[in-house]
Amino acid sequence: MTDTAQVIVVMGVSGAGKSTIGTALAARMGCVFVEGDALHPAANVEKMRRGIPLTDQDRQPWLKALGKRLAEERRAGGAVVCACSALKRAYRDCLRTEAGTDILFVLLDLSADLLAERMAARKGHFMPASLLQSQMATLERPVSDERALIIPGDLPPDEIVQRIIRRTG
Repeated sequence: MTDTAQVIVVMGVSGAGKSTIGTALAARMGCVFVEGDALHPAANVEKMRRGIPLTDQDRQPWLKALGKRLAEERRAGGAVVCACSALKRAYRDCLRTEAGTDILFVLLDLSADLLAERMAARKGHFMPASLLQSQMATLERPVSDERALIIPGDLPPDEIVQRIIRRTG
């Protein structure tokens, strides 16, 4: 990547395709991929599995741990791609602070209907479709003073990855 953003966070609500795009992007860039969901404490996962939305207080330790992991990966080898909902500006600010570097956020933007359809078809994920509304209500779209791309999430994955690469490389 020739851009100054050496950390890219693929963000959005559940079902947007963050992990799919993040994995493909990291493979294309030849860098580490961090799955944000893997760093959730067991209590958070259980809460979501039961259909209870997380609070800001629930998310804070997770966001700090994730930001620290991004910093570690940067120190160890350069660029890193992460999948993380990063729903609120405060969450993105926390990730930036903990990572100690600028982050490019890529919002995968989809309609509520398509998100619901994707979540209904998903098997084996702890996040139930019943939490989609609360995630959509929580989402604060990135604003002009944030380093962010907003990309239609209904495009083919290869095209989404190409758009990100074009904007960062």
